Amino acid sequence: MADDSRFVVAIDVGGTFTDVILIDGRTGERWAAKTPSTPSDQSVGFFVGLDKVTRLADIEPNSVARVFHGSTVATNAILEQKGARTGMLVTDGFKYVLEIGRHDIPRKENLYTWVKPKRPVPPRRILEVPERVLLDGAVERSLDRDRTLDAIKQFREMGVESVAVVFLHSYANGINEQTAATLLAEFLPDVHVSISSQVLPVFREYERAMVTVLNAFIHPQVDRYIRGLSEGLDRRKIKAPLLIMKSNGGVFGPRQASSQAINMTLSGPAAGVIGAGVVATSSGHRNAITIDIGGTSADVSLIRDGQPAMTNESEVGPFPLQIPTVDIHTIGAGGGSVASVNEHRVLTVGPESAGAEPGPACYGKGGERPTVTDANLILGRIPDYLLGGEVLLSRDRAERAILQYVAEPLGMDLHQAAAGILDIVNNNMVGALKVVSVEKGYDPSEFALIAFGGAGPMHACALARELGTRTVMIPAMPGILCAVGLLGTDLQNDYVRTCLQRAPGYDYKLMEQVIGELALQAIEGLAKEGVAESRRQLEYAADIRYAKQGYEITVPLSGRSVTSDTVSQLIEQFHLLHEQLYTFCDRQAEVEIVNLRVKAIGVVDKFDLSLLNPSNGTRPKSAGERNLYFSNRGFKSTPVYNRDDLLAGHELKGPAIIDQLDTTTVIFPGDMASVDQLGSISIEIHND
Repeated sequence: MADDSRFVVAIDVGGTFTDVILIDGRTGERWAAKTPSTPSDQSVGFFVGLDKVTRLADIEPNSVARVFHGSTVATNAILEQKGARTGMLVTDGFKYVLEIGRHDIPRKENLYTWVKPKRPVPPRRILEVPERVLLDGAVERSLDRDRTLDAIKQFREMGVESVAVVFLHSYANGINEQTAATLLAEFLPDVHVSISSQVLPVFREYERAMVTVLNAFIHPQVDRYIRGLSEGLDRRKIKAPLLIMKSNGGVFGPRQASSQAINMTLSGPAAGVIGAGVVATSSGHRNAITIDIGGTSADVSLIRDGQPAMTNESEVGPFPLQIPTVDIHTIGAGGGSVASVNEHRVLTVGPESAGAEPGPACYGKGGERPTVTDANLILGRIPDYLLGGEVLLSRDRAERAILQYVAEPLGMDLHQAAAGILDIVNNNMVGALKVVSVEKGYDPSEFALIAFGGAGPMHACALARELGTRTVMIPAMPGILCAVGLLGTDLQNDYVRTCLQRAPGYDYKLMEQVIGELALQAIEGLAKEGVAESRRQLEYAADIRYAKQGYEITVPLSGRSVTSDTVSQLIEQFHLLHEQLYTFCDRQAEVEIVNLRVKAIGVVDKFDLSLLNPSNGTRPKSAGERNLYFSNRGFKSTPVYNRDDLLAGHELKGPAIIDQLDTTTVIFPGDMASVDQLGSISIEIHND
């Protein structure tokens, strides 16, 4: 992984903009660029951004030594149901595993109006074959070859592009799935095959089946996308490794990304949390709540003791995603979120978004309905342009949209209506912030709020007041922090296997054997990625629960050795975590160890960002003034500062506006802001 070459580039494709950062590894000098995303083909925006930033740096593309990338291509394929025509092969009697699901209604849905979402694979493309593996991994019946060949013939007639193989208890022994995969590869060589014993070898049939199906569903599209990137890099004579962001906060190479496409579902948002973690720790904040407000959504997460919160039970759209991911809560609240008044004269904002095309009304690209960006423009929170003048904004179009769709239906004036749009979207985002903090037992006043994304710094001070956070951090390049976060990642692969152990009869020898096998897989995986031995790290953990509980908590394991002492320590740690999360623990209850986990890390060289020049006691100079609207205060003439003119040690007292290429920071009256050596702005909130 070590590399003496000079330049490293990170490219993050978001719903509205594609963000790019280029770093000179020798000097720390950096160049940043933003370009509109191209939803129909994300690779177009990828290369527009790459070419733009190399021109800015005045270097040849082939000078790039490493390319990091975060993408929403996998997520979009699932959410928009635009994946491959997928078939599924299951054990006899399990044809309706996807349709039955958990046989319940999601807690957040209305009992009487909920409609079961369309499954990625309909029952007519789910075929059954005789085979049976028992709970302990014993093969009661080998795969029926003739019936499997009949199923393959039917898949061919159906014209499937991808097949998911999910057999009962294959997490304990995947031999029958592997046999089926061999037959599929032989008789359907152009069809991708995903088997659950490789994608997610854990119990819970529905969740394992859904992850495997989703992996098969998105694989062809992700594979085409990655091949397109590789070909485009080759045309530019860039031989640098392409490292793609995973949902778990690490990266992996194109080969693994193609076969394990499901691990890209939270690629971009995870990079943002990693970047926020770098900002938080470098600024002395080990605990932080992060919010990434882009054009389409707001992504919220939590950093505790310098590490992002992780989960094994996330969702993508309406489907469970039981793979290791950075714990991110997403809501439809961004700059492009559409404001509307319903038949009851109630103003709502989001989750519908104007997206990149046609975009907010002020973009002048065909959008007619008002958005959060239009409201921010009318209230003076952003200038009449974006990206340093590359995108001009129309105040007239924004005013017409807000008047027609919000102000007139509610009998309000223009500015009251615009302020109402911001109040509602802020309230929605505060609710999301509480999900990852208050609802997890944390006091927001003990955390810094790190706001980034193109719209994050505009809303940060208002959100902090509502949430009760005392400090706001605005990174040096908040609009492209996801791209910056890509530079702070390592190769990471996760390996897991169900090994159910019930107290008091723990089988220490079996658990140590399973961990050893997972560790061997982990080491082999790092070797295939070209990671030198000196850069390999393994971490161990177990999923644990009280007997008869339906959920587990992941607890770190001190090492791969499993003894009565190490298990006792593990269980005590479980009790403590359970009490923190749920306010109680029961040391008298039986404890079950469910899954064993190994995380493989390949350490990648990091690049330090250049430090700001010190202010040496000088005061920041205003570049002008702009009328800024504050609720209950009206418009106030507010000094405007250019972010590039601010030096380390500069201090500002609110109200103030800080404009820069990728965002605008709004500092409320009475708040105090200071700039640190890395260019981050720390804002101390002073409630009225």
